[in-house]
Amino acid sequence: MAKLFESIGKLGLALAIGGGVVNSALFNVDAGHRAVIFDRFRGVQDAVVGEGTHFLIPWVQKPIIFDCRSRPRNVPVITGSKDLQNVNITLRILFRPVATQLPRIFTSIGEDYDERVLPSITTEVLKAVVARFDAGELITQRELVSRQVSEDLTERASTFGLILDDVSLTHLTFGKEFTEAVEMKQVAQQEAERARFVVEKAEQQKQAAIISAAGDSQAALLIANSLAEAGDGLVELRKLEAAEDIAFQLARSRNVTYLPSGQGTLLQLPQ
Repeated sequence: MAKLFESIGKLGLALAIGGGVVNSALFNVDAGHRAVIFDRFRGVQDAVVGEGTHFLIPWVQKPIIFDCRSRPRNVPVITGSKDLQNVNITLRILFRPVATQLPRIFTSIGEDYDERVLPSITTEVLKAVVARFDAGELITQRELVSRQVSEDLTERASTFGLILDDVSLTHLTFGKEFTEAVEMKQVAQQEAERARFVVEKAEQQKQAAIISAAGDSQAALLIANSLAEAGDGLVELRKLEAAEDIAFQLARSRNVTYLPSGQGTLLQLPQ
């Protein structure tokens, strides 16, 4: 009985050791990832291992897993424009490594290739592109600036085995002095617009006064011509019309009494 348990124990130990060896000889590569094999005797292998479960030689070979999916990274840069204005730019990059170049990337740059490459080349390209535009053009031609940065940065990153799926300018501001100058310019433009409105209003009033004076002059000329043709008859007519209007207004008042002319008063006052 003791020999049976001893045999079972040895078998279990052998299975455990065998399972450990088999487990150490297997490694998994998840979806969207690739592996580079480092051999202690031959160095980094040129072959890139794809997704799935794979075998290796325990304690001799070691897998280095790389994420080949697109990943975002924000890179802030402070640079100068063509007219020597300070510009704060933040660039958002979607990047991924070229799977076939992973052995070269691991050998020449390392696993943290994005930390070593992206900040330096992004700063270099942004400084070169922004220096071609002045501050006003960076605002009005932002799409052109973004396209230039994307083209130059994509070409630069390809030399390191990186693919840039998207490059966009997410933040663009200027120094305090330039911002204050822009605000002062806007205020000046508003004041100029207000002054132009006042001038136009005064001009309109002037034109209205000229037209009114011309109308009065024409009316006076017509009256003078009428007087010359009709003589005093026109004046008498206007007097009668005015007297008729006054009489009409007085007749409507209760406090006015008319007395015939040439007759004495009807009231006898005590002597």
